[in-house]
Amino acid sequence: MSDNYIVSARKYRPQTFDTVVGQEHITTTLKNAIRHQHLAHAYLFCGPRGVGKTTCARILAKTINCENPTADVEACGVCNTCQSFKNNTSFNVFELDAASNNSVDDIRNLTDQVRFAPQSGKYKIYIIDEVHMLSAAAFNAFLKTLEEPPPYAIFILATTEKHKILPTILSRCQIFDFKRITTHDITSHLHGIATKEGVIAQEAALHVIAQKSEGCMRDALSMLDRIVSFTNGMLTYSSTMEHLNLLDADYYFKLTDHILSQDVSSTLLQLDNALERGFEGDVILEGMAEHLRNLLLCKDPRMAKLLDVPNDHKPVFHEKANQVPPSFIISALNVVNESELNYKNATNKRLHIEMCFIRLCYLLQATSATADDVKKNTSSVGFQPPASVQPPVMAAPPVPQPQPVQAMPAAAPAYTQPVSEPAPPPVESAVPTPQVQPQGASPVPQPPRRELPKYEPKTPVTTDGAPVKHRISKNLMDLDAALADIDNVAEQEKAELTDEMVARIWEEHREMVRGQNKSMLYAQLLQMKLEVFPPDEIRIICPTDLTNTYAMDYRNTLIDYFRKASGVMIRITTKIVEDSAVAAQQQTTVLSKQEIFDAMVQKNPHLGSLKDALNLQVEY
Repeated sequence: MSDNYIVSARKYRPQTFDTVVGQEHITTTLKNAIRHQHLAHAYLFCGPRGVGKTTCARILAKTINCENPTADVEACGVCNTCQSFKNNTSFNVFELDAASNNSVDDIRNLTDQVRFAPQSGKYKIYIIDEVHMLSAAAFNAFLKTLEEPPPYAIFILATTEKHKILPTILSRCQIFDFKRITTHDITSHLHGIATKEGVIAQEAALHVIAQKSEGCMRDALSMLDRIVSFTNGMLTYSSTMEHLNLLDADYYFKLTDHILSQDVSSTLLQLDNALERGFEGDVILEGMAEHLRNLLLCKDPRMAKLLDVPNDHKPVFHEKANQVPPSFIISALNVVNESELNYKNATNKRLHIEMCFIRLCYLLQATSATADDVKKNTSSVGFQPPASVQPPVMAAPPVPQPQPVQAMPAAAPAYTQPVSEPAPPPVESAVPTPQVQPQGASPVPQPPRRELPKYEPKTPVTTDGAPVKHRISKNLMDLDAALADIDNVAEQEKAELTDEMVARIWEEHREMVRGQNKSMLYAQLLQMKLEVFPPDEIRIICPTDLTNTYAMDYRNTLIDYFRKASGVMIRITTKIVEDSAVAAQQQTTVLSKQEIFDAMVQKNPHLGSLKDALNLQVEY
């Protein structure tokens, strides 16, 4: 029985255009060309491996020579030509592997055969696989025959590296670009094969195989055969993940739960579990990045189609995504991506990946703190008076207190007696005077300066009272300065902002920045607009987030400049109001080539018809 075994990639190779998976844009074009007898003399099939290039070439060769094609332009499979093709005995189809026959002599032998007409059928078809492996001399020897072959000769070239083919060859061929097969198409095809083979397979297991194949049907079929042999015909999700050496989604869900709970010990133990099972650190980091990406996509229901996971896993992803803040996911993706890039250069790879997950454990706390700081910075900021003007820092109350004298040795017992005498009231009278009459600050402190020397002989601290007198007069000088600042603040608070005043000061400030050659800042200032809210608020209107960032960083400087220029204690707030012109300009700068072509087709629909008629593709 083992001699008759055929791998699935060969056993279930498509025999008609309708059975080709995921290349409808190619098969439809070829069928229409056969139906209308518009066959080219040379075709070039290019694309990734395992997507059906050689298969489509063989189907095309069989169909154009079929004696009784069906109404749907498919080979009948029963005529002599189809049977000879099936048994590999046809003299009208020649296959050449350019990887091993890439010399000039090989091409000369091929061109010599082209001169002979087919013995049966209409055409002689020459299929050259991996044509990019031909040498430059072989390409040059092939040019003339490829450009002007006999009417019965058709060349079909296949390659995985289109960029290595000479432009002179490309210009002589009709080019068909094969795309990678989608995960959904591969999963459906694998399910049909498993049903025919009597294999019980879970949809999640087939989805993992399709995802791991990366759009290559041949790889997917090879993995299916291997896992069927491993599981004795019972494909489960866990056995598939084990055989393909992958970590399942449950592992990353548990790891994410430990990280969100900031449990470093459980996180490292979960990481050690994967390392003991033989998984490399880069595989763990790659899977973690994919898991975080899926959580981020689940935040928006419109992006559900981008979620490439089994259907039974999607509800779990949606549930977990609602538990994770978006700021944490984005920051975690940056940390994982950085660790993944530096993993190869790390000397101690285990320590490197452990430090990555330790940082992830404390990342939620860091992002929360950052969010709080941003919230504080975006709130309106008013004027904060200087320290000397604040009521709690006024110098008047502390002047008569004896703390400076009590701090000296042997001063407390000797100084308590003079304080209780009736003579000191003039010193105490200086305390409430600034609170009741702030305008009379200058005459009030004078009596203490005249009365204090009378009590100096009674103080046994020093022989003369010079230190005490110097300390008190300094405090009184601070009191004078504080009261003068209060007067200035009161006068400034009486003034109000006006639109003319703000516009004039704003223009002067921008010209000053321009004269300092600060081009980036000047460009951002030009985009800002000011709104005045009397008596003391200025609001900066920003068209973009970048301009708002400049305004936030530059706000304190603007407050100082406006305060000095206007004499008003102002406060500045910011607000983002998107400018339609700026948004339109940003939109035009990120259009892809496909989007540009779609916009051109909307203006001139004939461009789309011309593209379809010439079978052109938009290059990326």
